[in-house]
Parts: sequence; structure tokens; C-alpha cells
Amino acid sequence: MAGTAVVTGASSGIGAATVRRLVKDGFDVVAVARRADRLHHLARETGARACRVDVTDADAVRRFTDELDSCDVLVNNAGGALGADHVAAGSADDWEWMFSVNVMGTLRMTQALLPLLRAGAGGTVVTVTSTAAFTTYEGGGGYSAAKHAQHALSETLRLELCGEPIRVVEVVPGLVKTEEFAVNRMRGDRGRAAAVYEGVDRPLTADDVAACVALAVGLPQHVNIDRLVVRPLAQAAQYRLHRGPLFDAADPAARGAVR
Repeated sequence: MAGTAVVTGASSGIGAATVRRLVKDGFDVVAVARRADRLHHLARETGARACRVDVTDADAVRRFTDELDSCDVLVNNAGGALGADHVAAGSADDWEWMFSVNVMGTLRMTQALLPLLRAGAGGTVVTVTSTAAFTTYEGGGGYSAAKHAQHALSETLRLELCGEPIRVVEVVPGLVKTEEFAVNRMRGDRGRAAAVYEGVDRPLTADDVAACVALAVGLPQHVNIDRLVVRPLAQAAQYRLHRGPLFDAADPAARGAVR
């Protein structure tokens, strides 16, 4: 399958990795994000089309979709977390931002692109959420609430599109180490960000999650992966994380076992 794929949050991390992977798989990829400089660099690297769009801005989303001729795949990846405060001390502004980008951004892009997804032979909506969408934890109230809402949006959309040739897929990563996610969440405190991954033998990478997106998109159109949960081997559950070596670094087979 090939066609036009729109990927949001494409300026870094999972979004950029997904752009690279879908271009490799033969898609005409439209990379969407707020940071134009990063997008243009990615476009030069991959051949993707760069479009500066803030998914929290309804007018910007409308202008973008009005100029788009086709869309076969939408990857709702734009999102993020701010802060790790307990609910009692949490910032309402942080919560509003997380809902705005994770939930309302997904809603706006999905609503705007549904006519194009319906116009083709078959469309696919992929939403990248988090294991926080089904498990809560101390300090994660705002992010978990937003991801729970994003999951509810995807589940409801699948029910409402039943009978149409449009797949609705949720890719649900656990611990992923990217260059920005934890740093942004900790407001630039790189020490606190590094502590999240300390001692973990091979957290997921952005490329690992992109491979899961590509897997779901690349299956025959009649095959829908409702919810794909992916974690690093070191993370058996949200609260069960092994910190320490898992593989013999000198063993080539082990080195390839987990990317």
C-alpha cells in the first residue's frame, strides 16, 4: 500500500522517525509540526513535504487541509507532557496545554482530514498515545488524563466509522527515550530527565515506535490493529521496570535482539 501520509509532531522524536519510515515504505509523506526549521531539514533529508502547522490552532489546521489534495493515512503523533506534579499541586495551565495538543490537536486533524480519508479506496487513522492511557501513576495525572481522553477519542471513532473502509489504530508506547520528551516534561532539567532512563538496558527508540506504526499501516486494508501496546523488554508493566543489564554486550546476537 502507498499513498499520501500526514504525520503530525514531525519535527523530532517519534514523528520524525515515522516520517523517515513511511517515506522508505513508499509513501508521499506530509510532515507537520510547528518548528519550520526542523521540518525543512527533515524534508531535505527524506524528500517529505514540510508544512508548518500548529495543531492547536483551528484556523491553521483548516488552511492546511484546504490545500491538501489527498490523504490516505493520518498519524496523530503531536503531543507531549508538562510537569510531574501531584494533582494537588499541578498547574492548570500545564493540564490545559496537554489537553490542547494531545486531545484537541488529534480531534482537529482527524475531523479536518476525514473527508479526504473517506474519498480514497481506504484510509487509516493512527494515533500514538501512551501506556499512560490505561495506567495512572503519581505525578502523571495531567498527562494520563489527556492520554485517556485520546484513547477514548480513538475507540469512539472506530465505532462511529464501522461500515466504512477506514481503519482506526492506536499505537501505545511504554518507555521511549527520545531527545526531547523527558527534557521538555522536566522543563529543561536534563538531570531529572536522564534519571527516567537511568540503568534501563535499551529503552524503546523513536525508530522502534515508527516501525510499529509502519506495521499497522502496511497490513492489508481489511486488517485493523485496534490497540498495539509496545514496551521495552526491561519494562514488564508501568510499575515494573528493570534497571540493570539484560544482554551480554559482547554477544552480537544479543545486540540485535532489542534495538
